[in-house]
Amino acid sequence: MIQTVLKRDGRIVGFNREKIAAAIRKAMLTTEMGEDDVLVGKIVDRIEMRGEEQSTVEKIQDMVEVELMASPRKEVAKSYIAYRDKRNIARKAKTREMFLEIVEAKSNDVTRENANMNADTPAGMMMKFASETTKPFVDDYLLSQATRDAVRNGYLHIHDKDYYPTKSLTCLQHPLDKILAKGFVAGHGESRPTKRIETAAIMACISMEVVQNEMHGGQAIPAFDFYLAPYVRKSYIEEVKNIEVLTGMDLSSLYDAEVEDYIYQDLDFLQSTARWKQHAINRTVNRVHQAMEAFIHNMNTIHSRGGNQVVFSSINYGTDTSAEGRCIIRELLTSTYEGVGGGSTAIFPIQIWKKKRGVSYLPEDRNYDLYQYACKVAARRFFPNFVNLDATFNQHEKWRADDPNRYMYEVATMGCRTRVFENRFGEKTSVARGNLSFSTINIVRLAIECMQIEEQSVRIEKFFAKLDELLEVTAQQLADRYNFQKTALAKQFPLLMSSLWTGCECLNPGDTIERVINQGTLGIGFIGLAECLVALMGKHHGESEEAQALGLRIIGYMNQRAAEFSERFGHNYSILATPAEGLSGRFTGMDRKKFGVLPGITDRDYYTNSNHVPVYYKCSPRHKAEVEAPYHDLTRGGHIFYVEIDGDATHNPEAIMNIVDLMDQHNIGYCSVNHNRNRCMNCGYEDASENLETCPRCASKDIDRLQRITGYLVGTTERWNKAKLAELNDRVIHK
Repeated sequence: MIQTVLKRDGRIVGFNREKIAAAIRKAMLTTEMGEDDVLVGKIVDRIEMRGEEQSTVEKIQDMVEVELMASPRKEVAKSYIAYRDKRNIARKAKTREMFLEIVEAKSNDVTRENANMNADTPAGMMMKFASETTKPFVDDYLLSQATRDAVRNGYLHIHDKDYYPTKSLTCLQHPLDKILAKGFVAGHGESRPTKRIETAAIMACISMEVVQNEMHGGQAIPAFDFYLAPYVRKSYIEEVKNIEVLTGMDLSSLYDAEVEDYIYQDLDFLQSTARWKQHAINRTVNRVHQAMEAFIHNMNTIHSRGGNQVVFSSINYGTDTSAEGRCIIRELLTSTYEGVGGGSTAIFPIQIWKKKRGVSYLPEDRNYDLYQYACKVAARRFFPNFVNLDATFNQHEKWRADDPNRYMYEVATMGCRTRVFENRFGEKTSVARGNLSFSTINIVRLAIECMQIEEQSVRIEKFFAKLDELLEVTAQQLADRYNFQKTALAKQFPLLMSSLWTGCECLNPGDTIERVINQGTLGIGFIGLAECLVALMGKHHGESEEAQALGLRIIGYMNQRAAEFSERFGHNYSILATPAEGLSGRFTGMDRKKFGVLPGITDRDYYTNSNHVPVYYKCSPRHKAEVEAPYHDLTRGGHIFYVEIDGDATHNPEAIMNIVDLMDQHNIGYCSVNHNRNRCMNCGYEDASENLETCPRCASKDIDRLQRITGYLVGTTERWNKAKLAELNDRVIHK
């Protein structure tokens, strides 16, 4: 006798007689004789009694066909069979249509889900085929019923769901010094310890490229200047020795000679040893410049994930005050300013300046000159972004200005905003750690569902009750994925779990990664705070102090619950200001379909990114900072503050410095500045003129806007999805 039914999506439900009866009646209604309730009852009785205790949908449908064929109503059997075939074709047609769109390189939200990936190449197509067929498998077999329902109904989005079965982790801040000093083995090749700056720069590329293939998120280097600085000195000594070989002189006294700064100078007025020392410095500066130039070039050309995308890479720098560290910073900035190829802006790596009072921000600081230069470069090339080490939540009690390893206690940012710093299960640091996975909740839908409640206090309390339920589902889903990830073997991540992830030295290839994985973080993200507040209050936080107070209460509550989840599940939970790209339009589309067009809520193609003031809302940079700053302390999984400035910023680095001053004044953790930059897609020419239609270099009409999408640059808006293009067109200048 049938008790339960195994459905196609993997769910097990109780046997429901009426569903079978309804299907038979539908088939009967398509025939001339119509319904026969007596026959329907007999057929359902026989199926229920003769079926296995747990049966599948397919087996039950097969039994219906057999019973109908054995009955006097064979024409009903034919109708039932035809309907069943039609449903099967419909299910397959949806997959076929999606595959054809990939095959035909159509531009849509499936192929443009991630603007950093080129889904039009053969490798890109293979990735999309795999991605779109893997997601249903995850839904059917790896998610709980509560999670599956939350995802299907538009309350929850699981990021990188297609990578779920691989057990891969999201991202990593590479302890580059380890592999530079010791070398590493990856695949069929191995690396010796590094001796020269050129090799160090190449190894930085290789480290991120290899691990990009072992993880599903971005790769970052937390202290690029500190890590490469020793190889500047090694290269300088090598140049001194080269001079010794050429001249026959003993210049060993210069090996350890103090170098105030590695700056190129004319040799004409120098004599004796000083002349040879400066010559070695000049040669070293030239080598460092070429190494940095090659590093940037490689990060924009080498591919990962089967050739589908360039490495999603980031580097943090700015606080190494040694002559060697300053040389790395200076030549990196110079190479960035000059551009790649014919002078185009480099898309990767995302560069992040570490702003620190007493080190790299104030006029009296050792690295203030380089900070000024960084602002000049950002005014032309968008990068570097700026992370504020002086923000109260970014400070570390162990940080000391005279500690050569102080970078261990400096927060480093990854990609478009991801932050990993606090740690309940080990050292508080960004180094050798990363995010394990993250999921985003749709707080807008929760608010829309409460809109009909007239009394505001009751409406808001109902919202918090719904939010609480969804947070519970999300925390459990992340814990479930964690428990799945921890069963992976160390050998599945050859470089990550042999040389880079914190604590990995205790693992053998056949060990699971369970002993070290809890050093990472689990992120609970959110999207559309502005629209959520409009639904609850009638205004968003940029235009109403009352709405701002509620916004802070909402995200503050989420942060409080994250702390509770950390204790309950024994993991590092944090709240993330989600960098929504494909998601920004997905949630909106689902909500508009269910609730209709709601002014200020679902009337655009996108929801506002995380806690930002809407991009279309006209306000000053200061007002935007005042509104958004308090959320940074509450979103320690990652956050960012954007400002759009007007005109040609190339000759106005002071505009960048003014934004960094706002960071300092308002306790902002991380920021970037957007401005106008045209790009000729034919020859790479760039300028900042308004409404450029014809390239002055090659006369091409193929002009695009170089812009930031969710924290990273994209060389062409052709790869942007519909929602993000709509958001780009809505952006206004903050002035």
